[in-house]
Amino acid sequence: MKKIKVAVIDDSALVRQVFTGIIQSEPDFELLFTASDPVFALDKMRSFWPDVIILDVEMPRMDGITFLKKIMSEHPTPIIICSTLTQ
Repeated sequence: MKKIKVAVIDDSALVRQVFTGIIQSEPDFELLFTASDPVFALDKMRSFWPDVIILDVEMPRMDGITFLKKIMSEHPTPIIICSTLTQ
């Protein structure tokens, strides 16, 4: 069975570490990469496109909503928004 390739994009090293542990513990998922902001992610996505992206909203250089709009207009991809801005 093909594994679901996941990318985690969050400026928090702790959040990236937590999601890395969760994803790697699931046999159906493969952690494709993590990135501290969307600019780094876009560079990695030139070589490896994920099946799903876990995305933070507030990040340096490019916010998650701008990144989301860019991705959806160019290469629609399922995205899970993960943010501390919600209650």
